[in-house]
Amino acid sequence: MQGQIALVGMMGVGKTAVGQEIARQLGVVFTDTDTEIERAAAMTIPEIFARDGEAFFRDRESLVLARILDGRRGVVSTGGGAWVQPQNRALIRAAGVALWLDADLDTLWERVRHRATRPLLMTDNPRETLAKLLETRRPVYAKAHLRVPTDAQSDIETTARRAIAAIRANHPHFLEAR
Repeated sequence: MQGQIALVGMMGVGKTAVGQEIARQLGVVFTDTDTEIERAAAMTIPEIFARDGEAFFRDRESLVLARILDGRRGVVSTGGGAWVQPQNRALIRAAGVALWLDADLDTLWERVRHRATRPLLMTDNPRETLAKLLETRRPVYAKAHLRVPTDAQSDIETTARRAIAAIRANHPHFLEAR
């Protein structure tokens, strides 16, 4: 097992914010795959989806994820659909620990409902779409090494501390300095 902590879970669960805090607490680098994809493409993710489609985006996502996971030890925030792809699960498992941030539908909806940057939610009924995505993805997210629940009452620092505690409890040698 290498030194990457990859956060997986639904859009809006807080992977980026919590990931940044975990990285800060551990003194390691933080990388957001969506940011890296946008930088490489010189386009936003909604623009990539609109121009090239989801399949193209998922291919690029895998390439960027592989590059990041091969880099310096750190914390990686993945897009909501990254863990759903079998090749990405294999990459993440080989590089370190997959940590699923899990939240219920109401919490997720409150966090994403006012954002127009979620291409998969650009539907007639985005809440229903989110519910269906959660239902289909939850069993796949459950394949992660660890699960850390979060909700509207959990602040970023608390969730990050829970995540680090879960890693220490289940993979005690993982966080040792290398």
